Amino acid sequence: MELKKDKRIRIIIGHYGSGKTEFAVNYALALKNECENVTLCDLDIVNPYFRSREKAEMLEASGVKVISGARGHHANLDIPMVSSSILTPLQSEHEQVILDVGGDAIGARALARFKAYFEEGQYDMFCVVNAYREQTQDLMGVVHHIRTIEDTVGVKVTGLINNTHLLRETSLEDVLKGQALVVEVSNKLNIPIKYVSSLEKVTRQLPEDIEGEKFPIQMIMREKWM
Repeated sequence: MELKKDKRIRIIIGHYGSGKTEFAVNYALALKNECENVTLCDLDIVNPYFRSREKAEMLEASGVKVISGARGHHANLDIPMVSSSILTPLQSEHEQVILDVGGDAIGARALARFKAYFEEGQYDMFCVVNAYREQTQDLMGVVHHIRTIEDTVGVKVTGLINNTHLLRETSLEDVLKGQALVVEVSNKLNIPIKYVSSLEKVTRQLPEDIEGEKFPIQMIMREKWM
């Protein structure tokens, strides 16, 4: 993979349960292997569970800077706070930025305030899709999700991520089911499939000619007992 080819500012969106934050954290760690100055910004002010800020210590030990509204023993507080320090990496041409955004149009409002930094050709907004989530299990559901966030933020999705999963029970068949849906969305909206994200053991089984780049992930956000 060459994640450094993606635009400097990467926005990660996806419905609740899509695995958006899991992807964002894995992406940040993989990007740090290719680039210096990687910052992950937790902009999820809606969902109190599985926020990237919860792994701030691990991420920063790996060289990824984390910005969020709450840190340390306050990481799980359900507070609608966005740190103004996000402006620093957004304004720096030398910083690789990942924005982990809340799961729906309401959550995306936190992103809209930074719209001035999302000039066409200067950002990527990737939509993470899990075909097993109720709101995104068919074409119209995914299209509605994408359109409502685009309308809220005022910028367009530039890539799709198939992250269809059943946690640790995910099979090749599950990912291929999600791929069929994401191909439909891609054809409908003319948005390319950027990544096919799954557990490493499943990624190894994916067809060589699958549309999108294979992206093996580890389950970082969920402890082994979960």
